[in-house]
Amino acid sequence: MTVNIQENISLKNYNTFGISVYAKRFISVDSVYQLQQLLKIEKDIFLISGGSNMLLTKDIENLVLHINIKGVSIDREDDNTVYITVNAGENWHEFVVWCVSNNFGGIENLSLIPGNVGTCPIQNIGAYGVEVKDTITMVEAIEIESQRLVSFSNDECNFGYRNSIFKNEVKGKYIITSVSFKLTKNKHQLNTFYGAIETELTSKEIKKPTLKNISDAVIAIRKSKLPDPKEIGNSGSFFKNPVVSITQFLEIQKEYPTVPSYLVSDTEIKIPAGWLIEQAGFKGKRFGNYGVHEKQALVLVNYGNATGIEIYQLAKKIQNTILRKFSVVLEIEVNVF
Repeated sequence: MTVNIQENISLKNYNTFGISVYAKRFISVDSVYQLQQLLKIEKDIFLISGGSNMLLTKDIENLVLHINIKGVSIDREDDNTVYITVNAGENWHEFVVWCVSNNFGGIENLSLIPGNVGTCPIQNIGAYGVEVKDTITMVEAIEIESQRLVSFSNDECNFGYRNSIFKNEVKGKYIITSVSFKLTKNKHQLNTFYGAIETELTSKEIKKPTLKNISDAVIAIRKSKLPDPKEIGNSGSFFKNPVVSITQFLEIQKEYPTVPSYLVSDTEIKIPAGWLIEQAGFKGKRFGNYGVHEKQALVLVNYGNATGIEIYQLAKKIQNTILRKFSVVLEIEVNVF
């Protein structure tokens, strides 16, 4: 196999933050076979796909491997269910739009999330009351050491809140090549009760929403709150929404009676990280070429030519402030390299 490895390639267009770092060596692969052959000779690799959940703080010395494997196939279907396998290099939002246009239900609430399909299981992407784990049946991946193609069932993925086996036990050992989904063809379980979806539908006087109505509502909400990475560099939600004990929540509520919250269990409550950051005075704050987005405090932005180090230092400053002000640990959701 001819290996077309490029040298000293800027990764600015390969990460949604638009951080200008360089790959000493770079290759893009578009098939499982090509990936397997490459891994026979290259083991020290740095994976990049849609570049949507990463903050690059330095040049990359090891081989940067861009996963560009495309393809969507319907495996089987019955009257109410369709099983679909999607290759890792497909754009996530374009896949959601395709599903909605075919009346395949289950992921319409996950519209406009940046990134590619291959990365969606890693952090179990979620939005507006839906998590991708609820539709995934199987994840296929190449084991880097042996080049074997391995299948992970939904249970084997160990999905949690913004979490999976791919972020923990097998991190750095596998490369996801495809993800399989189980979606509905009718009798859709619509989720309109989280966030501003109902408000958006009501404003359009929609009483019996379709999948497209929900997708359009989510897109409108996200566009009103979140910057387009093509216009302002960002990686979406930078922090996880913290889960605290009910006792700790009640302490915060004493001082901030209007604190928003979502019950997680009998003993735990989730508080929106964006609300905490806004209360700490960071929303819309700009520091030269970088800052916190003016409409959504959960999003850190690169206004142009910021370094990854600068954005990471801002994140640490926010974490320290939230810990000091609320005694809440704010976890970074984005992968920092």
